[in-house]
This record gives sequence, structure tokens and C-alpha cells, in this order.
Amino acid sequence: MTLQQLRYIVALDEHRHFAKAAEVCMVTQPGLTIQLKNLEEELGIKIFDRDKVPLKPTEAGQEIIIRAKKTLYEADGIRDFVIGQKDNLHGTVTIGVISTLSPYLVPQFMKAIGPKAPKMQFTIKEMNTGQLMESVLTGAIDIALMATPTGHPQLRENVVFNEPFVALPEVSATVGDDLYQLSSGDTQNLLLLRQEYCYNAQLLDICGINNGKGVMAGQFIYDISSVETLKNMVRAGLGFAIVPELSVIHDTSIPYKRFAEPAPSREISLVVSDSFTRKLLLEKIKESLWESLPESLKQGKRYRRIQWNDSPYFINAVSGLKG
Repeated sequence: MTLQQLRYIVALDEHRHFAKAAEVCMVTQPGLTIQLKNLEEELGIKIFDRDKVPLKPTEAGQEIIIRAKKTLYEADGIRDFVIGQKDNLHGTVTIGVISTLSPYLVPQFMKAIGPKAPKMQFTIKEMNTGQLMESVLTGAIDIALMATPTGHPQLRENVVFNEPFVALPEVSATVGDDLYQLSSGDTQNLLLLRQEYCYNAQLLDICGINNGKGVMAGQFIYDISSVETLKNMVRAGLGFAIVPELSVIHDTSIPYKRFAEPAPSREISLVVSDSFTRKLLLEKIKESLWESLPESLKQGKRYRRIQWNDSPYFINAVSGLKG
């Protein structure tokens, strides 16, 4: 028994004519007749007396039609409920954000989303990439704002923008050309972030380094977890950094250089589980994030997307954690 078969017998009861009922149901008359026959055979009961003109339900058929109408009403109610949930801008939502992006975009986003969803309560959590993916999959958070692609089959990625990386070379190297040229001296002093394995994998890819060995060598090992700390290390002449452009675009205290096009960039997306249904909310969040970006990031520049999920460094780092 299917909902479509129930719709057929309700239409037959209303129109009492096979051709008219078939037309309303947008099916051929033979197709409707076959479905009615299949349903009657499954139930072992005649629903309509075909000898009557016009068509008339049997006594048992009348009861079946009444129940069919109730069933279809409930089914339509479920559909309407789901549609309402998709368009619902009430309640709570938890958004996880990668720590290398959160300080530079979340404050502007909060200002932009407030008027668009005044009845929503937002909880914002900073996490690293691994935590974000696990939290979305387990339902601990609803949405993750992170670098993609994740490569995970149970996650849906909604691309918002591409954020280019920029270089923070030593102060003495910032004079001259506007665009940055990678040097071997810089790669030897590349500063990475503790436990931000996807971020580190992207930086190593940009520098053409296969693994993290030899990076941050010397007297000190820097256990850094903040882009702001990276910037201060460069200011002090203690290393070279590659950082996302949003982290420096409004900071006049540190000079930086862009890469030549196609500049290396990271793809930033809203990531949800494959069971997430609140499409309108997702659209409003995406719209607010776009409005929060500086104009330079909205321009159609050519970028070279740096992936992280297939990096040997990332795979080895994560494997080491699981071991």
C-alpha cells in the first residue's frame, strides 16, 4: 500500500469516473486502474463497485476511503511541518568556527545576522578542524564554518568564499616588490600552529614542504595556537609566517605581501550533516557572512585552492593522535 494508491482511491471517490480521476492525478487511466487493482488484491477487498454508474464505493470501500483521507491528511501535515522547519528562523543554533578565522569574521557576522534572524539564539564555539567535523557528525554543533573540502561523505559543504593566504616575511624583506616571492630562508623558519593540522598542511603545501620536520628548528620550539602570536613572532624577527588575509587586512601594524595570481587560498564553507534541513537559516547565515567580508575578498580573483585532507602531513599527524 502506498500513499499514491490512497490518493488514487480518494480521487476516484470524488469524481466517480476513471478518466476524470486519472486526469486529476496526472496519470494514465490504465495506470490508475492497475494501481487500484493492485491495492484491492493486496487488501483482499473490493473498494469500488464497477457495475454501478457512476462508480460507487463498496461498503468496506467507504471505510477505507475515510481512513485514506485521514492518512493523507497526516502525511501532508508531516510535509508541511518539514517545510516549516526549513523556513523556521526561531529557536537556537550552535555554530563552530575554526580558530584561524573566528576573531576576524565572527564579530562582523554577529552584527549582520542579528537583524535577519532576531528570534534566533546563536551559540558560537571556536574549535580546530578535527573537532568541528566530529561535532557536526555527532550533533554537538549544528553548523561548522571551516576550510573545505573535508572529503567526508556524510557532510554537506556550502561554499561561502575563498580567502587568500598572505606572507609575513622578515621586516627587512618587505621593501621592494609588492608581491611575495617564496625563499628557502623563509621556509626554514616557517611558523606553524599547534594542533591546527589542516592549517599547517596548507602552509606546507604552499611552501612545497612534504612534512613538518625541520620547521621551527633551532633553540626554541614554538608551541603556538594563535595567529596573533604568529604575527608577534614575526614582528620580533623570530620567524616567517603565512596567514589568512582576513587576519591582517585591517591590521596596519604589520606589513604583509600578497602572492601573485593565482594566489594560494583556502575555501571557506558552511558544513552541515547530510540530515540538516534548515535551508533558510543556512541561506541567511551565508548571506550575512558574505556581507561581513571586505570588498577585496568579494572580487573575482584567480585563486589556487590549497587542500588539506589529502596532505601526507595531515594524515600522519592525525594517525599519530589515534595511535
